[in-house]
This record gives sequence, structure tokens and C-alpha cells, in this order.
Amino acid sequence: GWVTLSGCVKWQYQRLAAADVATHLTGVTGLTNDIYLESPVSASAVKNDIDLALKRAAATDAQGIHVEIHGSSVTLTGTVRSAAQRRSATESAWAAPGVTSVVDRLVEPD
Repeated sequence: GWVTLSGCVKWQYQRLAAADVATHLTGVTGLTNDIYLESPVSASAVKNDIDLALKRAAATDAQGIHVEIHGSSVTLTGTVRSAAQRRSATESAWAAPGVTSVVDRLVEPD
């Protein structure tokens, strides 16, 4: 009943989709997801993706958002102007190739 997934994919959504499919198979009682991401994470690429996403969403800008990369983990810090801007920033970070976790330390004004 225990399934172990292994292999390599380019995107986090592919890793999550494989786990989702496997957990819904009849007889599966547990899952170990050892699928890894092949692409290295680039702080400048993640920051650029966040900037573009905020512009597409008609949010002001990402000037107050700082991106730090530790391996395949992205940490977002700084101030955003709204919950929508925060959501857009975190979704953009998750969409970057090679990202396996996003730590959201963004602050919204009171």
C-alpha cells in the first residue's frame, strides 16, 4: 500500500501532480515523494517573475519585495500593499523552475 515516487521533473507542479495522482489510486495507504527538481533556482529570475506577475495583475510594483534563495527554497520578505499582491508574489515564486518551498515573510499594512 505504500508508494514511493522517484525521478526528476522541471517544475514543482509536476511533482505535486504526480503525488496527487498516486495518492488517489485504490489501495494506496501512504506516499513518499522522492521526485526532485532538476533546475537550479535563480533569485533574479524569481524576482523578475514576481515583477511581471504583479504588473499583469495591475498591482503597483514589487519594489518592496526581497527574494532570497537557499538551495531550492525561496524566502520572500518586505512589504506588500494588499493581500492580492502578496498572493501574486507567492504564486510567482512557486511557479519558478526548481522551487520546492516558499517561505512567505511578507507584511501587509494595517
